Amino acid sequence: MQTWLEHFGVAVAAITGVLAARGKRVDLFGVIVLAVVTAFGGGTVRDLCLGDTPVFWIENPRYLLNAVGVAVLTFFAARVREFPGTVLLVADAFALAFFTMVGVKKSLVLGTAPSIAVAMGVITGVVGGVIRDVLTREIPLVFRQQIYLYATASLIGAVVFIFLNRWLPDEHINTILATIITLGLRLGAIRWKLTLPEFEPRDPDGPARQ
Repeated sequence: MQTWLEHFGVAVAAITGVLAARGKRVDLFGVIVLAVVTAFGGGTVRDLCLGDTPVFWIENPRYLLNAVGVAVLTFFAARVREFPGTVLLVADAFALAFFTMVGVKKSLVLGTAPSIAVAMGVITGVVGGVIRDVLTREIPLVFRQQIYLYATASLIGAVVFIFLNRWLPDEHINTILATIITLGLRLGAIRWKLTLPEFEPRDPDGPARQ
């Protein structure tokens, strides 16, 4: 299931890379580059942090073929039909959920502590999107004011998976449940514009306390 989960994540992330290039006057090669870095950015950083080399897409070239193939298909499909702006956010939510689970599970297999596994899940989920947005000269989603529980959904999903693994013996069911929770939180936050409270310090020009 781990391999299929990662392939789904790579494919969806590649789609977000292509859609993010819309309106940026990028040619097919540039679109493929964006798709690849989006699909592999988080997993590459994760594997390097964990010392698991060669990184996953070099060890298994099928991931690269997956990302490039999906990117080319999406590129030509987007030239024929205009996709709504929300498609990028929804696709990114799916990639976030899939990659978060991949990162958590791989970290646990490599023997890391649960807290480190959660961190690796979040890194796997968000870093590819950060690199994609930087390359397209956009403020990364994770740093925007209205991010609608982006990294938060990844964090909660990773923590849920850790706790489910302690209580329930079936890892496949735990993966499905935690993926649904991560995806549901992100999509729900987008739908109802849910955000975390912002830090608003006291106005230094306001009246001083007596």
